[in-house]
Amino acid sequence: MFDIAIIGAGIIGTMISRELSKYKLDIILLEKDNDVANGATKANSAIIHAGYDALPNTIKAKTNAEGNAMFDQLCVDLSVPFSRIGSLVVAKCEEEKKVLTELYERGKKNGVPNLKILEKEEVLQMEPSLTNKVAGALFAPSAGIIGPWELAIALAENAIENGVELKLNYEVKNITKEKDYYKIYCDEDYLEAKYVINCAGIYADKINNMINSPYFEIMPDTGEYQLYDKSVGKLFNSIIFQCPTDKGKGVLALSTVHGNFMIGPTSERVKSKENKGTTRRGKDFLKENIRDLCEEFPYSKIITAFTGLRAKVISEDFIIEETGNSSGFINVAGIDSPGLSASPAIAKMVVNILNNIASLEKKEKFNEKRKAITQFITLSDDEKSELIKKDKRYGKIICRCENITEGEIVDSIKRSVGATTVDGVKRRARPGSGRCQGGFCSPRVMEILTRELNVGMYEILKSNKGSYNLIKRKVENENWSGENV
Repeated sequence: MFDIAIIGAGIIGTMISRELSKYKLDIILLEKDNDVANGATKANSAIIHAGYDALPNTIKAKTNAEGNAMFDQLCVDLSVPFSRIGSLVVAKCEEEKKVLTELYERGKKNGVPNLKILEKEEVLQMEPSLTNKVAGALFAPSAGIIGPWELAIALAENAIENGVELKLNYEVKNITKEKDYYKIYCDEDYLEAKYVINCAGIYADKINNMINSPYFEIMPDTGEYQLYDKSVGKLFNSIIFQCPTDKGKGVLALSTVHGNFMIGPTSERVKSKENKGTTRRGKDFLKENIRDLCEEFPYSKIITAFTGLRAKVISEDFIIEETGNSSGFINVAGIDSPGLSASPAIAKMVVNILNNIASLEKKEKFNEKRKAITQFITLSDDEKSELIKKDKRYGKIICRCENITEGEIVDSIKRSVGATTVDGVKRRARPGSGRCQGGFCSPRVMEILTRELNVGMYEILKSNKGSYNLIKRKVENENWSGENV
């Protein structure tokens, strides 16, 4: 019997599990896939928003502004890359400048610090690569960039170090309410918990409906992005947003925390919650819209494109509450943008809800620190020499684009929330993140996974369940028959 079962190991589930690990509780974190951060957390803008966008007095507005302020210390504690590079909402005409004033006033009501409206000359001085059509901009210095999947992985590792149990490949198929606890089923298997926290992302409505009357629907919304080579990385110094209009918010552009450049997203309502493919339509939309920010944009430097799914609800606000139907069942649903930015505040809000249901007692000792994977390339020559003396694997480069060593890859596999897939290694140690997108290093990563996990190479997945890199098949002819991998 667990005190708390958290369903979903994306940024929200991992943040809540880490926050609750500060208390004397038996907690289990459940994830239907084979790794944490395998859903929306691995495919988004990677922005810590300032908080001027959400309507005042909404949960989004409150948690965004509060959450934003928590990231500096949080990322230091967890050794996660984070940088406050600021953001600009760019207006290209006098009509759009009126929108900047509205956003400025909204931001002040939401508690966003140091907002400032800039004139054309000030904007171009900050961002000389911007279109000369710019008429002004709203500057928010508190906005930042982060590695979202790295944060979720670090949160999960730290939560486990503080006593949380993680159960992967546990797809919740049914939930029943007993007298004073819940049974949570995965096929014939089940576990018991006194309280349930539903953080299942685009499937949060499905989980809710297993135990409660339906009262919200998750409407999946796709967003396509394009990632560019590091040679484009310093095109802009800040996060650049287009001014929102009746047609939407337009395309944003930013340098990523690892020095690449990214544009996106598109926005399209879809029926399928598994619709993650990129499209020609999305590609053309991004290409057309980025021209509004930079006429001489280097399209040829693209290295990959990807699609994320946002969990939208009709109310357009977060749902964070104990349900009226089932005591001790807490929904954390409809967490679309700015969910990443709001996540630390959302976690504290959930703790407060639980504390009102059952008084929580803090642990005497809580380890807030998490040791990061050593980044060999960032070390001094003396530090590199010492590390290689201790472990020769750090002297063997596997990923030439990002200069990632075998030692780093092995570390990513052997941790408390270790990688078991090619993309799992990529999200933790970054091989395959560079210009060739794994063309050189992926087979080497597979060899290391095979060795360290003691499995056959054909068992190694690219990412989610079923994404096999190799297929085992029978080959038969006149001269030979057998298995060929």
